[in-house]
Amino acid sequence: MNIEIDLRLRQGRFTLDATFSAPSGLTVIFGRSGSGKTTLINAVAGLLKPDRGRIKVGDTVLYDAASKISLPTRKRRLGYIFQDARLFPHLSVQRNLLYGRRLIPARARGDDLDHVIEMLGLASLLNQYPAHLSGGERQRVAIGRALLASPDLILADEPLAALDLPRKLEILPYFERIRDEMGVPILYVTHSAAEVARLATTVVVLDRGRVTQIGRAGEVLSDPNVVPTGVRSLGSVLQATLVKHHDDGLSELDAGGVALFVPRVDRPPGTRMRMRISAHEVILSNRMPEGLSALNVIPGTVESIRAGEGPGALVTLTTPSGPIVGRITQRSANQLGLAPGAQAFAVVKSVAIAPEDIGGGRANGPLDTL
Repeated sequence: MNIEIDLRLRQGRFTLDATFSAPSGLTVIFGRSGSGKTTLINAVAGLLKPDRGRIKVGDTVLYDAASKISLPTRKRRLGYIFQDARLFPHLSVQRNLLYGRRLIPARARGDDLDHVIEMLGLASLLNQYPAHLSGGERQRVAIGRALLASPDLILADEPLAALDLPRKLEILPYFERIRDEMGVPILYVTHSAAEVARLATTVVVLDRGRVTQIGRAGEVLSDPNVVPTGVRSLGSVLQATLVKHHDDGLSELDAGGVALFVPRVDRPPGTRMRMRISAHEVILSNRMPEGLSALNVIPGTVESIRAGEGPGALVTLTTPSGPIVGRITQRSANQLGLAPGAQAFAVVKSVAIAPEDIGGGRANGPLDTL
């Protein structure tokens, strides 16, 4: 189910002028604070009315200025997940889950309650009230409520921004399951490179109200001219298969025939994985290194060298595991004799790969195209 957006909306001095289309899957709207991300999805939700344009989800036109079509929010068949869950405090978890479902005719209802409860791990919480839930539990209920509204589209506005790291790690796998299993397109707003790397099937980069790039996670996060959140967000997105778990707390992945070791991943062997490696965590060598504590050494060929900020340089390697970007100094690049076509090795410590940077998909399923 494709999403087609072409709209212009002015709010005071700010103007959102966005045009893009995205296939079914999880489309991330990626940008800095103030770039217009929330304004965009609020226009899709019908909470804001554009000055002109057209919004279409699948075969349904939600808004068309030329044809004077503007469906009210209640008729747009949307599920909206906010930063702060926004549950009804006087309703139990079960009644919160069913609140939106009661507005949907029985014949139009999609996922059944038991399936959503199982997928989100809510069975033990059904009789509790929001005040007694953790932040992660409240957000899981909010996700379930959105799914049970039988939406044609889910809108998620920075759904992890208000959570601490353990709660983010709790929620991320649920979005992966929804992306892989539910068949409902998602517009997902974030400024987090880790969330882009783990979740996105399509990335729409928004900067000062304009769409500046549409692409895949690996393309966007490896390009300093595109990534909107600064050089610290630059990195590589690799695809791999989980091979096995080791007794010392590491999991072994196969990334294009190269063995990579990462902190233990709570998935079964055979699971397809995505892994983000930050550019500033990559060490480069012009020969096969020896005597290092780092476990991950990836052979490759220099594809390009670009000037970075100050004395920095961004070196992109072509490797069996996929493109890898390293952020080093220009002096180091010169001393190593790095140039396009030269052999090089990327070295990455296992502990430098954060848990939020490793995500999964279906066990034994197809790899995502990154």
